[in-house]
Amino acid sequence: MAKINEHIIGIHVEDRFDEAQQVQEILTRYGCSIKTRLGLHNTNGNNCSQGGIIILQLIPDNEKAQLLINAMKKLEGVEVKEMVF
Repeated sequence: MAKINEHIIGIHVEDRFDEAQQVQEILTRYGCSIKTRLGLHNTNGNNCSQGGIIILQLIPDNEKAQLLINAMKKLEGVEVKEMVF
């Protein structure tokens, strides 16, 4: 049986208020390649943190995965980490 490559992508957004629009545009552009999306940020109920983390599970063996990763890496203030299983 052929091995399926599972991609998990972690995206650290330093300033959600400045970079959210560009990040969201990329996520929308490649939305059909995203199986699961989870957004994390700190809040105390009154104030949200400026930074945030987005975790994506991409559709297995999708050629658009690398295009999404490359687009995110071009953004200033955005760090991308990948796990491939």
